[in-house]
Amino acid sequence: MTEGRLAGRTAIVTGASRGIGLAAAAALHDAGANVVLTSRTEEAAVAAAASVGERALGIQAHATDEAAARACVERTLETFGSIDVLVNNAGTNPAFGPVLSQDHGRFAKTMDVNLWAPILWSQLAVEAWMGEHGGSIVNTASIGGLSVGPDLGIYHVSKAALIHLTKQLAIELGPDIRVNAVAPGVVRTRLAEALWKEHEGTVAGRTPLGRIGEPEDVGTAITFLASSDSSWITGETLVIDGGQMIGAGAAADALAASAGVG
Repeated sequence: MTEGRLAGRTAIVTGASRGIGLAAAAALHDAGANVVLTSRTEEAAVAAAASVGERALGIQAHATDEAAARACVERTLETFGSIDVLVNNAGTNPAFGPVLSQDHGRFAKTMDVNLWAPILWSQLAVEAWMGEHGGSIVNTASIGGLSVGPDLGIYHVSKAALIHLTKQLAIELGPDIRVNAVAPGVVRTRLAEALWKEHEGTVAGRTPLGRIGEPEDVGTAITFLASSDSSWITGETLVIDGGQMIGAGAAADALAASAGVG
């Protein structure tokens, strides 16, 4: 992407204190954007923003807290004057195990964070700025939303729904607002450590490009979808998995990738 392409633009990235969210915030900042990073705690949000650069602001806002989300949107406008990009990155996966063994609490938490939060933040961004001025929304999904596998079924369903939501919002918000998603594979994040740390060589060996993903691989793709370099792309989900979906052991890798997001 052309350096400085997002100069003068402002992006909000939810769940941005580490992993893919932090990498996306850094890539957006490198492209010239002002960036607001949210996290569940103020300390984490402020520290993440400090690591990104001088045009970054950290704000405490749990993804499903409507009052905090609204306050974040208002402060973003007060500080930077626009909301041109929204990255719905916050995600969770408390519902491990077979679908029919889950209780309503774990189901509801998964759906609230992974599906309702993107709706909430998109609604607020559109009402506050994008509805009148246009913009770009990027959702962090997963290749788990494009496949099936044991033990992460509720998470997979939430990400499949997020992919469908991406298409629905692209129809409803076009032509001035574009809505796309990324679907990462196995990524080197803290959330996914149990899935790669002790057997990285095996996972890499099942990946045609020979390695697991880095958060920066996804962050640069998010920045591409946020920028005018992708101005004729909407309603799409960009798979970023090093070829895991098409490689040997794709089913196992799709399972592992589910927890590598957010």
